[in-house]
Amino acid sequence: MKLTYTIFAFLLTLQSCSKSETEHANNGPSMQVESVSMNGKEMKNNVKGIPLDAEWTLQLHQSSDPSQLASLIRLRDSSKANVSIRVTGNAEKNQIHIRATQSLSPLTDYRIEIDGSPNNLVSDQPLEAYRFYFTTAIDSTDKHVRLSDESALLDLVQRQTFAYFWDFAHPSSGMIPERSGSQQTVTTGGTGFGLMAIVVGVHRGFITRSEGLQRTQKIVAFLSQADRYHGAFSHWYDGATGSTLPFSEQDDGGDLVETALLVQGLLAAREYYEDPSLSSSIDLLIEEVEWSHFQNQQEVLFWHWSPNHNWALDLKIEGWNESLIAYVLAAGSPTHSITRETYQKGWARNGDFRNGKSFYNLPLPLGPDYGGPLFTAQYSFLGLDPNGLRDAYADYGEQTKNQTLINLAYCVDNPLGYYGYSEDVWGLTAGDIPTGYGAQSPTNDLGVISPTAALSSMPYTPQESLDALAFFYYKLGDRIWGEYGFKDGFSLDEGWFADSYLAINQGPIIIGIENHRSGLIWDLVMRAPEIQTGLRKLGFSSSKI
Repeated sequence: MKLTYTIFAFLLTLQSCSKSETEHANNGPSMQVESVSMNGKEMKNNVKGIPLDAEWTLQLHQSSDPSQLASLIRLRDSSKANVSIRVTGNAEKNQIHIRATQSLSPLTDYRIEIDGSPNNLVSDQPLEAYRFYFTTAIDSTDKHVRLSDESALLDLVQRQTFAYFWDFAHPSSGMIPERSGSQQTVTTGGTGFGLMAIVVGVHRGFITRSEGLQRTQKIVAFLSQADRYHGAFSHWYDGATGSTLPFSEQDDGGDLVETALLVQGLLAAREYYEDPSLSSSIDLLIEEVEWSHFQNQQEVLFWHWSPNHNWALDLKIEGWNESLIAYVLAAGSPTHSITRETYQKGWARNGDFRNGKSFYNLPLPLGPDYGGPLFTAQYSFLGLDPNGLRDAYADYGEQTKNQTLINLAYCVDNPLGYYGYSEDVWGLTAGDIPTGYGAQSPTNDLGVISPTAALSSMPYTPQESLDALAFFYYKLGDRIWGEYGFKDGFSLDEGWFADSYLAINQGPIIIGIENHRSGLIWDLVMRAPEIQTGLRKLGFSSSKI
């Protein structure tokens, strides 16, 4: 079902005024509106998505001269400014027709007012005061000239998204800022995505191989002198000094998941450039990560360790989330590896992370009902190729694809009735929302779509993601397309559009599109010895190992 620009219902709030407002001086009866319709369909309350050229029909309970009532009817926008309208009617059918004389503004709140105050009565039977509230639809015209083909659009999106990781990188370290507007605070996982994005930039000719190698060497040199904790990196750093910036009060030490996302990017860079000096530096960083320390003497990996707070956060890395790559790298470590039992008892919880149910007729092997936020099917699989990847618990090609399709099907079903959700407007994941930042999913739906969710899923749902891409760019491109590609989120229901870019959401877009187009990052990471060893040790099978 494509997003349409016709409305299903119209907001009609029948608010009767006080007796002094609705009765004529001689206490005669007042006329009432029986119903309001648009395009032949009766309208209801507070509906969003009204066409910009809508015409409304008010059905009165008795006959009246429309010319007498025209002066009582107003159309006003959210600032209460009057909008010019044309009022006509059919006395025989007891109907009044209302249309704006020019196209309404998109995604704007309006109301039709009927003034029933005594000073404006024009007949012995005046019309009662009412308020009809509604919100208009999007402007469905193309905001950009149509490109020649699908490939040209993918090139544009990758190039513009790449600019976040190239132009906006910290000038001293090359590390990637957490978000636009905060260049000093750089992020470890986002830099891992950035290293892969730079590889894509070289591959697509956005920069030269020499430029990509030099920037990667700069990042690796910074990482070599940055604060580390048993070899693990913190979540945030000062991009100039390498000092840890606490992510929260007790999160001021090593973050194993951020470290794993960084190492994933380091592996892609090492395998791509095949530069001896760079490879040696990367190997040393990887060998110094003490994955086994983060077991806290238990058969599970823990997310955090702090020299000031020790294991106070007590967050186990277990169940289905974005962190599978941490277990694969920990198992494949040449110096501080974990056992297969740690994976089975910790991550898989002895199989307790299985789901096994179906949602929208799609079986979901692992994780919470309806799959959770889409980043959990993406971050580890920017480097790990899920196609044909299996272990004792799941087929990961089925897991990632079906989790994505369930997310799409939920948005099309739209059980909460948010305006705009459709086969072209879908994707619930973590990102910016009107009140800050949050992780959305079918079981925590706030009405905010994150472009990264659908676009980063392109390897799993190519046509569905391409349809979303075309809609985002051509139909919403005046609101969500900018200097660094697609902005972080939007709500058509609220008429809200983020003005931010986040590294952890921009990275999967350029990488996911590349894996759809060429499989480049998958091929690089999957051939790394650490990945090969880790997957085999944990009992995975794949044609690539």
